[in-house]
Amino acid sequence: MVEVAGNTAGRLRSTRTRVRMEPMRWDNLSAPPDEGVPGRAAPATPPLPLALPGAVVRTFDTPGFAGMTFYEVRAKSIINKVPGASRVPFEWTINPYRGCSHACVYCVSGDTPVLLADGRTKAIQELEIGERIYGTQRRGAHRRYVVTTVLAKWSTVKPAHRVTLDDGTTLVASGDHRFLSREGWRYVSPEPGRRRRLTCGERLVGTGRFHEGHKGSTDYRRGYRQATTRDGSPPVAAAAGGPADSSEQHTDDWWLGFLAGTFDLAGRCSSDALRISVADDERLHQVTAALDRFDFDFVREDHNLPGRPRQLRLTGGLRERLRFLHLAEPASLQGRLVDGVPVPHLTAPRVTAVEPLGLELPLWDITTGTGDFIANGVVSHNCFARNTHTYLDLDAGADFDRKVIVKVNAGELVRRELAAPRWRGAHLAMGTNVDCYQRAEGRYRLMPQIIAALRDFANPFSILTKGTLLLRDLPLLRQAAEVTRVGVSYSVGFVDERLWRAVEPGTPSPRRRLDAVRALTDAGFEVGVLMAPILPGLSDSDESIEATVSAIAAAGASSVTPLALHLRPGAREWYARWLGREFPQLVPRYRELYRSGAYAPQAYQRELTARVRIAARRHGLHRAERGGNRNLPEPPAPPATEQLTLL
Repeated sequence: MVEVAGNTAGRLRSTRTRVRMEPMRWDNLSAPPDEGVPGRAAPATPPLPLALPGAVVRTFDTPGFAGMTFYEVRAKSIINKVPGASRVPFEWTINPYRGCSHACVYCVSGDTPVLLADGRTKAIQELEIGERIYGTQRRGAHRRYVVTTVLAKWSTVKPAHRVTLDDGTTLVASGDHRFLSREGWRYVSPEPGRRRRLTCGERLVGTGRFHEGHKGSTDYRRGYRQATTRDGSPPVAAAAGGPADSSEQHTDDWWLGFLAGTFDLAGRCSSDALRISVADDERLHQVTAALDRFDFDFVREDHNLPGRPRQLRLTGGLRERLRFLHLAEPASLQGRLVDGVPVPHLTAPRVTAVEPLGLELPLWDITTGTGDFIANGVVSHNCFARNTHTYLDLDAGADFDRKVIVKVNAGELVRRELAAPRWRGAHLAMGTNVDCYQRAEGRYRLMPQIIAALRDFANPFSILTKGTLLLRDLPLLRQAAEVTRVGVSYSVGFVDERLWRAVEPGTPSPRRRLDAVRALTDAGFEVGVLMAPILPGLSDSDESIEATVSAIAAAGASSVTPLALHLRPGAREWYARWLGREFPQLVPRYRELYRSGAYAPQAYQRELTARVRIAARRHGLHRAERGGNRNLPEPPAPPATEQLTLL
């Protein structure tokens, strides 16, 4: 392996770039190596008949690209003709990347709880980059829990599997995700020929399954207030004339609030014990009754000595301490409650079932500093962090989830193909397959070369993106717009933040996208917005359309083009499940709308388009007329696959 010093765009500190030469199945994608290049050593594994030696494989030791592998190739061509069957209004595209640095292998369902550094949990889809969570690290002969940082987060839709453990834990994950067993890392359902498959009977190590708390009920708050009363008044039951220790007087939520308040007043939890101190026998009786109610085992450490505070210590180890914290959810959690604790093996739960669900679901992954995290009590691997360990033989037509092919000669290819006598200057669309302004573009800077070539040949083009990196190339875009038609468009289906978090959590927020629209507009560009997808019953109301069109107009967009949700196989099954869980009252309507296929009826689409156009006229937005503005054509609609990023 050769190591070359490099710099990340916009960073002052140096980074380490790892490079190796590797055979790849890209004979139909890459050009032959240059003549005169010294021969390289043969790969350890003989290349397949179509394999091509010489692809440069890079990984970058910077958080923004943690877990990613980039395959640098010299492509044969760069301008591609769109198949005639595709339902898109353009014929030619440029794709400098295959795969996207926003789409790695994704591991677990979005509602999977992850253990935070303060002992609480949060669904993986709600995690933010920079949050502190627990991972593991081998120290000497033992693996121990350590605090680590979320470096990145992505999501996609993939075939899902369910793993069931004998303690009641269920985990939904992709087949190529790995969990830690007593025998080592195990794949949920590996590809043919890959060993180390997860099997029934194996023990998965971790903290034990997480427990769901009170959800902030009124009874919980009453119990909490009772526990934190400082004037010495007795509990509610005793004040009313009833027995102070009667568990039947209150609900479970009340008693959980009581435990949380008691802990916040005089409790503490460290990496080795959870203790609660109480001032008198009456309160001691209440606390022990509450602990008994939830089957917690404990011992008294004050030995009933006179003049000493009553002190209880929870037994059962880390698993019981976390169960207490997750059920009661006290407010005063401080310190590193799990840091340095060994990962137990003897008490690990056994796998009872591993089964495919038979449908595709939205799955999530994060990058952490340790390369793992705790998912619903099980040590879970960052499954895309395998980039330097596997002999790669990739199909050039595949949708690369974890590995990005970078056509490093894209700029010179565009220039060469535009100069070819057979090229007639047709419109070229970019960003319609994968985002040409994905994060990798910040390092490889292919787009400035491409835009410069299009400018020099005065060739019309358009860009569809959800990123803000496009603003970097504003000077080139301005120059190109002086000599040819340049189209820029963003996709914003609605502006409801809660709805966005529910169905588009892996994308930039609508507000951020509209901020980019405003920046481009202020720079002199006419920016079209694709109002897509519009969700029946959720974002197709007059109020939602009005709010979205108003925000689009306020951002300075030049036009708005509505597009109703379509549900293809895979996305259809997941969306139906999500809808039934979150909005069951809408299920009959969706069955009616989509009973004939992936698209809503033409009558619905026409009515929706009419309402959007009426709102657009009210806010001064009109569809761009062809030929009306030399600099900007009507922005092209995205291909059907674009909507899958929302699901």
